[in-house]
Amino acid sequence: MADSPVDILIARGVVVRAPASVDIDPGVDPARIAPGVVIHAGCRLRGAATSIGPGCEIGAEAPVTLEDCQLGHGVELKGGFFSGATFLDGASFGSAAHVRPGTLLGEGASCAHGAGLKQTILFPHVTTGSLVNVCDFLMAGGTSRRDHSEIGSSYVHFNFTPHGDKATPSMAGDVARGVFRDRARIFLGGQGGLVGPARIAYGVVIPAGIVWRGDAPDEDAVLAAPAAAPDGARPFIAGAYRSIRRIVRNNLVYIGSLHALAAWFRVARARFMLGDPFRAACHAGALTRLAEGLDERIKRLGELAARMPRSVELARTDARCALPEPVLAEQESFASAWPAVREALRAGPGPDAPPEAFVSTWAEAPASAGMESALAALSREARAAGTAWMQGIVDRVAGLWPAAPSERGG
Repeated sequence: MADSPVDILIARGVVVRAPASVDIDPGVDPARIAPGVVIHAGCRLRGAATSIGPGCEIGAEAPVTLEDCQLGHGVELKGGFFSGATFLDGASFGSAAHVRPGTLLGEGASCAHGAGLKQTILFPHVTTGSLVNVCDFLMAGGTSRRDHSEIGSSYVHFNFTPHGDKATPSMAGDVARGVFRDRARIFLGGQGGLVGPARIAYGVVIPAGIVWRGDAPDEDAVLAAPAAAPDGARPFIAGAYRSIRRIVRNNLVYIGSLHALAAWFRVARARFMLGDPFRAACHAGALTRLAEGLDERIKRLGELAARMPRSVELARTDARCALPEPVLAEQESFASAWPAVREALRAGPGPDAPPEAFVSTWAEAPASAGMESALAALSREARAAGTAWMQGIVDRVAGLWPAAPSERGG
């Protein structure tokens, strides 16, 4: 009788605490599970894309179901369901997790228990508390494990509108500067929420208990609770939008940021990840997550564009939905421009080689020293050149709809 998948893993040096209770799908490649990985009782591994690197521990607090995920070195997933996600070195998750496709955690990023993530990117060292629900979100900021951006416990990113659309991705920080891990941390206080699509600048503090609506573009600011609408209740007509300028702008900036982050992985991260098979699997997984994110965001923005003709019709036929002509023109412009914008978004911003001022300095750092050391050694000029390169990618995408001009920064 052929050895079972569990027996094969044990023979490779994987530590399986209760072999009879562990279920390994035949599609899992044993060679992609490093010797010394610890798998606790009740865990299930599925999917040919699953890869688990050295020093990882799965299910220490509760059973884990792991499906087509990639784990770097020293990742801890303590309990819950994880599908289509990528975790770089040292990332961790508490028990009762629910993690769905499009999720990417950078080195040392962590979530406490009861966290739900989907289509979410947390940069290195970003931390969430317990009982959070964050989808369609990107967060950067902070410089180390002791100085990190944070999402407090019982926090929600609201990503579904009363009109029924999900053109609502939010960014706390940005990609072009965030990858250098030298920006002020961001604090989103517990028992609060953020209504997407929003952009939050570095150094912003939103105190506990606040649901923030809108952008927060000023860095190093503590935000107060927004005042209630002065006119109180107003009619709500499903499908009747008001100005979409900020919504479309934030979506395009987000999409451009995903393109920029993919370029960063291909150009800057590759030499620090491709020499190790488990980190290489994470590199491929990260690019897959970013591609999934691009598909999702283009789909959701397209759904918004498809709603514009109805919104314009309501504005012209129902007095309750009347809009100023410039806002009507804005909606009509986006609907008519969408087919060309969609194709440009799918094609991407085009080739854009990083500047020599960045590449030459980056190449001097030996891969064996690690990425943290390479980042620390970068000169101010090299950082500025790298930031300008990635911001240029964002700007070209954000400029695809002229009514939503690009904005630099957080």
